[in-house]
Amino acid sequence: MEVALQVQSPLSCSRREIKPLLVGVFPLVRSGQLSTLNSLRKEFPSSGVSFRITATADFSKRRQRKMSNARPRGSSPKGFTPKAPVGTSTQKRDLENNGDKEGSITPKSSESTEANKQTLEIQGDEEQAIEHSEEKKVDEEKIVEEVSLMSKMVAVAKSNQVVENGSISRVGKDATLPEDKIALEGSQNYGLKNDGIVKEKSISIDERKTEDDSLQIKLKLEMNEKLRKQEIDRLAEEKIRKQEIEILAEENFSKGNKLFVYPQMVKADEDIEVFLNRSLSTLGDEPDILIMGAFNDWSWKSFTFRLSKTHLEGDWWSCQVHVPKEAYKMDFVFFNGQDVYDNNDTKDFYILVEGGMDASAFYDFLLEEKHRELEKLAKEQAEKERLAEEQRRREAEKAASEADRAQARAEIEKRRGTLQELMKKAASSFNNVWHVEPSEFKGKDLIKLYYNKSSGPLAQANDLWIHGGHNNWKDGLSIVERLVSSDRKDGDWWYANESFGSTMYFAVVVPDRAFILDWVFANGPPQSATVYDNNHRQDFHSSVPNGIPEELYWVEEEHQIYRKLQEERRLREEAIRAKAEKTARIKAETKERTLKRFLLSQKHIVYTEPLDVQAGSTVTVFYNPTNTTLNGKPEVWFRGSFNRWTHRKGPLPPQKMLPANNGPHVKATVKVPLDAYMMDFVFSEKEDGGMFDNREGIDYHIPVSGGIAKEPPMHIVHISVEMAPIAKVGGLGDVVTSLSRAVQDLNHSVDIILPKYDCLKVNHVKDLHYQRSYSWGGTEIKVWFGKVEGLSVYFLEPQNGMFWAGCIYGCKNDGERFGLFCHAALEFLQQSGFHPDIIHCHDWSSSPVAWLFKDHYMHYGLSKSRVVFTIHNLEFGANNIGKAMAYSDKATTVSPTYSREISGNPLVASHLHKFHGILNGIDPDIWDPYNDTYIPVPYTSDNVVEGKRAAKDALQQRLGLKKADLPLVVLLGSAPDPRIQNDFVNLANHLHSSHSDRARLCLTYDEPLSHLIYAGADFILVPSIFEPCGLTQLTAMRYGSIAVVRKTGGLVDTVFDVDHDKEKAKAQGLEPNGFNFDGADPAGVDYALNRAISAWYDGREWFNSLCKKVMEQDWSWNKPALDYLELYHSARK
Repeated sequence: MEVALQVQSPLSCSRREIKPLLVGVFPLVRSGQLSTLNSLRKEFPSSGVSFRITATADFSKRRQRKMSNARPRGSSPKGFTPKAPVGTSTQKRDLENNGDKEGSITPKSSESTEANKQTLEIQGDEEQAIEHSEEKKVDEEKIVEEVSLMSKMVAVAKSNQVVENGSISRVGKDATLPEDKIALEGSQNYGLKNDGIVKEKSISIDERKTEDDSLQIKLKLEMNEKLRKQEIDRLAEEKIRKQEIEILAEENFSKGNKLFVYPQMVKADEDIEVFLNRSLSTLGDEPDILIMGAFNDWSWKSFTFRLSKTHLEGDWWSCQVHVPKEAYKMDFVFFNGQDVYDNNDTKDFYILVEGGMDASAFYDFLLEEKHRELEKLAKEQAEKERLAEEQRRREAEKAASEADRAQARAEIEKRRGTLQELMKKAASSFNNVWHVEPSEFKGKDLIKLYYNKSSGPLAQANDLWIHGGHNNWKDGLSIVERLVSSDRKDGDWWYANESFGSTMYFAVVVPDRAFILDWVFANGPPQSATVYDNNHRQDFHSSVPNGIPEELYWVEEEHQIYRKLQEERRLREEAIRAKAEKTARIKAETKERTLKRFLLSQKHIVYTEPLDVQAGSTVTVFYNPTNTTLNGKPEVWFRGSFNRWTHRKGPLPPQKMLPANNGPHVKATVKVPLDAYMMDFVFSEKEDGGMFDNREGIDYHIPVSGGIAKEPPMHIVHISVEMAPIAKVGGLGDVVTSLSRAVQDLNHSVDIILPKYDCLKVNHVKDLHYQRSYSWGGTEIKVWFGKVEGLSVYFLEPQNGMFWAGCIYGCKNDGERFGLFCHAALEFLQQSGFHPDIIHCHDWSSSPVAWLFKDHYMHYGLSKSRVVFTIHNLEFGANNIGKAMAYSDKATTVSPTYSREISGNPLVASHLHKFHGILNGIDPDIWDPYNDTYIPVPYTSDNVVEGKRAAKDALQQRLGLKKADLPLVVLLGSAPDPRIQNDFVNLANHLHSSHSDRARLCLTYDEPLSHLIYAGADFILVPSIFEPCGLTQLTAMRYGSIAVVRKTGGLVDTVFDVDHDKEKAKAQGLEPNGFNFDGADPAGVDYALNRAISAWYDGREWFNSLCKKVMEQDWSWNKPALDYLELYHSARK
């Protein structure tokens, strides 16, 4: 039986279905069978049978109840769903109905009932709801009574009867019933087969099964009763809810409030209903009202829902919104779906949420979500790159395969043409000189090859040999046999002798796949013969009459060539790939060691545990005040923040540092947020300040790894008159290029502005092209652009010809030329709309940038920029340097020691607060012994001994030096005064005449030779009077050569004496790496050289280990680039 029950809902309640479980099969009874059913009820009264009660739309068509005050369909508010009955799950439904997906117009919980279903909705007062409940109760009681009657009937029948062969028999007693009293028409919905009609069947039911079924029926009925009570409770709750909402609506309307929510206390992870009084809103005349909002200051789960008019008195509209568990605040506005808004007078509406996250916890949650998203994106990007690389590899392999096939075809065509020409000349005999027997033969046949010794240059030879091959010597020498004399009388005939077992056959085996046999005769075997008969350098050739089919041969030959080319390419590419991977690994390991060294470089003052700071972790900061301005202070306070002091949470509260267990150190613990990329801190003597240690204005900074935020890139522009390798005179050009590359590798943007000299090495400029022109200083300035060493370079070319002089320096008007360039460069930045963070100018030649910027451009479009000025050599352009020192925001020179050496100079002394010494570096890609094409054997620290030995041999040969196992000392440098150049020439002549095989003096620059010198030398001597930085000693160590230097400038900062500087090296995180001396005289040089050479002779193994050690030290721009970035950031503070 299927009974349809339409449950009447109170206002705003969605129609629900009550589905008690049916046990047993009871087909719908037709009118013609009603008497049979009644008869069964009388004879077999039953109990405990449960029916399936399904509320469906069909029922409303069969059994309509007339209701008063019926509202039109869809008149109930769509934003509210009544509380679900106890025991049912609402979480999933609520989440789905909430409409979390942005762009949803109407929440599911507020949707109208589907068109093919009919819902009776009532509008009325409290009595209507009670009447509705009572009517429903009467309906349910009738249904239960009817079900109970049918259940009793079936239970009796099952317990007392067995159906068998069309008769009903009681257990232990015969009984029969007419067939028409047990015939029931069934329904497929209740599992009956053949339309559920039971005809002429006997029923036999086991008593135990009957008891189990009866118990199950009883439990089902109890469940139905429980559900019925829950539904009654729900209706009562809905009644209370309705009353509370009506009271709230009346109160808010009377106070002029146009908005309220229910429940009034909004909790996370629950549903609320938002009510708006349209008549009090700016949307009073709008037919459509929507709510648009999000949570937590508009940062989480945006939504848009349509409001529906409610039953409440007044013009109240409402919708339902699900508040997510992460919410602490709900932000929203109302609008008409187009351009009319009610946004609370531009302040937006908001509701505070209880029980969710607070703002800080939510932000951390967002960071974790962002972190997971970034990890996912990184994996997707890695996979995309992998697939792209795989596709590129396949395409490259395809192109290479086609190229190899083309090369194989070309080679075959060449060979085929040559062989065909030979075949035309080939024969089976020649002019009483040689002949073959038999005349017809093929590959692998044995033939006799006769040679008339008296016919040629071997007439006097005592021994004769044949050196042969085939197919134009394709496989080289493949036939080597000794000839024996024949008994023929018509000449001095000899033939090849090859033995097989005990029988002598005077024959030659014809090679397989041979078209032509090639040979010469000689007076001995290969490597021993001195006289040949090679047919006047034409060799001898005999065709093979029955050789392999020609076309088949050439197809096979082409395939063999193709396979050979493929294998050669594979091996070549594997070698290149392995070398590239090793190079990348060495660079990465070196960079990692340098970063660690950078972090430990201040360990005597400050360090962290762990050393590698990870976002989201807790770290301990250790500080030693005895080495700072806070020495002797009774208290030390930690003051810090993150991300260059720009973190959203601002500075951390001052924290009093506690004594640590390691001597004078004090410590503080810091929680690192997930969005940190840099730790920033200073130290003070009091909580409220007092004396500070802020690292001379730079502050202390430690990079943070693994965060979701990345440091915003800076834009740095170098304005310089030199740049390697296109316009290089000295070290300035190397610094500009190498520093720019290193900073760019750290994900910052770098541009260079350079004069367009007519002597530029444009072959090193990629994609050089004219870009634009502008006028300044009474002349047109053409702007060119190109890429140099991966860097963007803008070339300025004044059309007045100032840089068409054929040189970089040396003109009488150099000051005027470079002044024009500096002014033109700043004008270019302004007119092009550039807004760099840092403008970096170098030495006297581009120093005018500093004051021109401050006087003319700082207040006219370039206010964001800061100027950094670097002194490369104080000996030139002192006036310009002094003025640039005064105007720049930060100033540097090329080594810490040189900065101290010149700190007393009046040009510098008054600006020491902004003056820093940062060591230069070398470019590890230019100076790389593992990839250097100018040396005979590439090497790393692992095979430094073998590599340097090969380079020394090549250098000795190149310079004409004696080849001996002696220490090789090289002095590299330049004369500080051109007037003494002749003295060096005279010295060179003297050395060459008196020590021709032991000494050489080369007075020229030779790029390949310089690489070979660095690799082949045992020692590099740098006895400089002064040296601001020095690159010679750094390059020497890169190639495993040991530096012997005078203690001045940058030489002091890079070469640590193996006997005297162990502690100094340790403070820098290094080991001793060379020899140095103090005096600028022969005695000082002798002292250092004697110790170095003695070490070479007395401890070769130790010396070799020192070479390996210096190769593994990093003198690249890895660390200087980090120091310059610190300086750039401090300039922007």
